[in-house]
Amino acid sequence: MSISTILDRFPTPPCATLLSLDIIEADQEEGRVTIAFTAKPDFCNASGNIQGGFLAAMLDDCMGPAMLIATNADTFPSTIHLNVQFLAPAKPGRLIGKGRVVKIGTTIGFVEADLEDTQGVLIARATASVRMTAMQKAVI
Repeated sequence: MSISTILDRFPTPPCATLLSLDIIEADQEEGRVTIAFTAKPDFCNASGNIQGGFLAAMLDDCMGPAMLIATNADTFPSTIHLNVQFLAPAKPGRLIGKGRVVKIGTTIGFVEADLEDTQGVLIARATASVRMTAMQKAVI
């Protein structure tokens, strides 16, 4: 099954639309995904930089799809622990996130993600633990 087919099984969540999530590349076998986001001026804090909560949401929105793709959407990942390191200020504009599955267990999975600006500057990095819940199969 192709990556687009896997993700097309789900409606785009409003939060992903707000962040202008655009999947650029995905590798199911390696459990990796590259996603572009648009950091809007409305996301800025008083210093003119993108507020950290939006950056954390972007990182989370890299890790979830990486796990969905890696598991062929047989399980749904719900974040149960998220650790974010903010490494540089982010300005409004395009940001690139790279999510990767570290390990898939029976009920818990481990993922990580990096967020860079278009110049390749590492803005933030995250690791997360996710609870793996079996997807409900559609009854036809």
